[in-house]
Amino acid sequence: MIAASRASDVLLGGGVIAYPTEGVFGLGCLPDDIEAVERILAIKQRSPRKGLILIAARGEQFDDWVDPSLRGVLPDPDPRQPVTWTVRPAARVPAIVTGDNPGLAVRITTNPIAAAICEAVGMPIVSTSANVAGRPVARNSFILRRSFAHLVDYVVPGECGPASGPSEIRELETGRVLRPGRS
Repeated sequence: MIAASRASDVLLGGGVIAYPTEGVFGLGCLPDDIEAVERILAIKQRSPRKGLILIAARGEQFDDWVDPSLRGVLPDPDPRQPVTWTVRPAARVPAIVTGDNPGLAVRITTNPIAAAICEAVGMPIVSTSANVAGRPVARNSFILRRSFAHLVDYVVPGECGPASGPSEIRELETGRVLRPGRS
């Protein structure tokens, strides 16, 4: 996939992308690139205290990011109802990614474009909704390009799906819902 290869080059070069996810368009970078993470927070005008979500194509891509006791325990994803899980982070996770939260938010993506990007970079990527904090999320490519093309290094072509909105967020250990899914 040419778009995933181009996105990978941008990410590995320290850049920020806008890309489709299961339910909304997202902004992404490599989670260990602090300057890129700070740039996303500035674009979104988002407090670093809130933390960010990481997505991966496969659960194994989280092995270096989650507490070793949690490797391989993420449930298989449901394409129609994506769930983001909060888990105990590995020691290497930068505080800017978790924010003030005790857990790290992770999701195995079912969007083929987002998954291809994660495979191309060989690790999870940051996935936060493409919007300025408190404003509506970009749900179509026209709005995405109009609002973010001048702020990111690459807008990955494609459509969101198969979900209809942001993912539900749950604690892995308790199953407690922290944020209901939205449609």
